[in-house]
Amino acid sequence: MSRDYDKEYKEYHGTEEQKKRRAARNKARRHLEQQGRVHKGDDRDVDHKDRNPHNNSPDNIRIRSQHANRGDNK
Repeated sequence: MSRDYDKEYKEYHGTEEQKKRRAARNKARRHLEQQGRVHKGDDRDVDHKDRNPHNNSPDNIRIRSQHANRGDNK
């Protein structure tokens, strides 16, 4: 059985809550890009220490490698 991306978007990624969470994560990365701390394609992630994407305070955000950041969720 193949993955149904349209259904997945409608039921999860397209909900208002998920759109707001994604926008907040993008805002945090954009802010650090403007400061020159991260760049597109640099293989680094902007990590929210408390796992709350709406909390973009400087003491809650850190830059981590993709490998380290994405390995934390397991």
